[in-house]
Amino acid sequence: MARYTGPVTKKSRSFGQSLTGYDKSFEKKKYAPGQHGPSRKKKQKSNYALQLIEKQKAKYTYGVLERQFRNIFHDAHKKEGVTGENLFQYLEARLDNTVYRMGIAPTRKGARQMVSHRHINVNGKLVNIPSFRLKPGDVLTVRGKSQGLEFIKHNVAQKTDTRKFPWLEWNADKMEGKFLQYPNRDQVPEPINEQLIVELYSK
Repeated sequence: MARYTGPVTKKSRSFGQSLTGYDKSFEKKKYAPGQHGPSRKKKQKSNYALQLIEKQKAKYTYGVLERQFRNIFHDAHKKEGVTGENLFQYLEARLDNTVYRMGIAPTRKGARQMVSHRHINVNGKLVNIPSFRLKPGDVLTVRGKSQGLEFIKHNVAQKTDTRKFPWLEWNADKMEGKFLQYPNRDQVPEPINEQLIVELYSK
């Protein structure tokens, strides 16, 4: 299974923003890593560097590697509409990301592991592929035996705002959710400039 296994906080510090939500370690050191610390002078970045940074932010945020990301972008480019918005729609439609958004797992990394360990059904069938792309109308459920696991019950109990992501529907009692539609770009909270990514791949 392709995934980044290095230090996540270090990556967050290099981008100047947390890639995994609240990160206690990142809050203590919000400056770029390196021996000179926050006193290091910031150099003017080229357009290419800015475009590359946005692509890297998207990759590490959603937990995909280079080839996966390139394939997702290719699909987004072929689809009718705005390429940047299509890109985020496909990233958000990944099964591991949806498990994370629904609150079944506290992080995308945890959601990916949960899917791989066969805890999730889609439309009544077991799916253990984190990159599986959901379609509007797909129903996601925690498998019967898995619903009794303490860590899953704890994660679901911590979820408070069920309206945070309007393209999803979640029933905590049944441990069942529905992917209603692809989200609009302004609904996705990730602070990433997708236009720079489009410009990078357009060269």
